[in-house]
Amino acid sequence: MNNIRLLTILFLILNFLCVDVRAQENEVVKSKVDFNSSDSQESIFPIPLGIINDYSDVFSIYQIKELSNILYDYDLETTRQIVVVTIDDISGYDDIQKYATDLGNEWGVGTAEKDNGLVIVLSIPLRKLAIATGSGVDHILTDEICKSVIDNIIIPEFKTRKYYDGVKKGIDELITVWDNEK
Repeated sequence: MNNIRLLTILFLILNFLCVDVRAQENEVVKSKVDFNSSDSQESIFPIPLGIINDYSDVFSIYQIKELSNILYDYDLETTRQIVVVTIDDISGYDDIQKYATDLGNEWGVGTAEKDNGLVIVLSIPLRKLAIATGSGVDHILTDEICKSVIDNIIIPEFKTRKYYDGVKKGIDELITVWDNEK
């Protein structure tokens, strides 16, 4: 148990050392989004920063750390990976659900053999939200369950601008359903 906790702490420390975050007085300034590029074409997806990819500056540093701890612990316990992305636009896409699915595939969320990743994409300027699951998950976290989590848990919090609370409560519910699979 202590070895797992130690590995988790080391993993989190290494992850946070890799993120370029600069503080000026009390204001946090995040680096601009860089884009992947492959041989002849540029990817429209940003480079992943970790398990929480807050490109829109929705969350505080404390909130990012707390969500990261929850999701890294869950990944270590289950090999199920959940990634959260906040982004201002979904260039090249009309459908945020398709964007979330393609982003999860591009980034390789979840394990390849189990295809057990889950991606939550939030765009406040577009007023859009999507939950995309890998094919190894979609029989448990069905489209209906994900829609219910969005409509009944996440959106009510978003209506009062409590984005962190909405995402955290949504993640908690998705993990509960996922863990209760039979």
